[in-house]
Formats: sequence, C-alpha cells, structure tokens
Amino acid sequence: MNWIPVAMMCLVPLACGAASGAAPTRIAFVDTGNTGRSVTAEALAIALIHEKGLAIQVISRAFDLNPYNIEPEANAALLLKQRGIDVSAHRAAQLTIQDVRHSDLILTATEKHKLGVTAQFPEAAGKTFTMSEYATGKTNDIVDAYGQPMEVYEQVFRQIGLYLPAVLEKAATK
Repeated sequence: MNWIPVAMMCLVPLACGAASGAAPTRIAFVDTGNTGRSVTAEALAIALIHEKGLAIQVISRAFDLNPYNIEPEANAALLLKQRGIDVSAHRAAQLTIQDVRHSDLILTATEKHKLGVTAQFPEAAGKTFTMSEYATGKTNDIVDAYGQPMEVYEQVFRQIGLYLPAVLEKAATK
C-alpha cells in the first residue's frame, strides 16, 4: 500500500483543487488539541478531495493546544495508516486569527468548540459550524476518543465518515 504523508498532499495542485482555476474553498477542522478528531477529519478530507478533484483546501487546528502533546494519537494514526494515510509528520497547531481570516469555513468537533471559537474570534461567527451541523443541519458532537480504547476511535471514524462526504460536497458548491 502506498502511503501519502498528509503534510505533502496539498503540495499536489489537483489535491487542493488548484487545477480548477477557481479559488478553492478553505476549511479549518478544529477540535481540542489537534491530535485526534481534527487530524482525522483533515486526513480523510484530503484523501476525498484528491479522489474527487475538488477545489477545496483543508487544515486542522487546536482550540486549546497542549504544547506537551502535539503528536497524533496512536489509535487515530493507526486507523489512518490502515487506510494508506500517514499522519506521523503531523504536529498540533493552535487556531489563530490568521487561520480564521483565511478560512471560508471552520468546522468543529463539538458545540463547545464552536462556541469557544466564536467567543474568541467573533469574526468567525458566520462561518463556524459543528461538522454535523454543516453536513446535516443537526448538531451531534463527535465523540472524544482521547485515552479511550480502539472501539471509541472507530466510532470517531464512523462519525467523521458519515459527515465528511456531505461537508465536502456542500463546501465545493459554495
């Protein structure tokens, strides 16, 4: 199986939609520490964007970065690796005002993250949604698997996998 490092995928123009001529839609996925849910959403989104040739660019960020815990969670990395996606080079990054300004859409793992992002960055209010809210119109938090057994990480993958196709389809038509 050929593994594509996530950090390298957006260097390929088609993977980020640059070949289409139109400015790509830019999405920031946000969770607490940028080591599990948001990394997973970014990695799976990049794979789908590449597969479908969508004009979308994605990043993932932390709402509350722990500088002592910046590597991807082992179970999330393992599940991604099983899908041919290598996130070993990923290092958590804090959401910044520049990220907010340059993102067309900010998708959070939970309602609490959404409220925190919009409280810290009021200019994000019109473009910040939970992932489920943007995909389905209903808010359902993505489970926090941090420190949990593999079954919980598999649940996270199922949740993200359920929302991601709708998210990308909707974002591609913005």
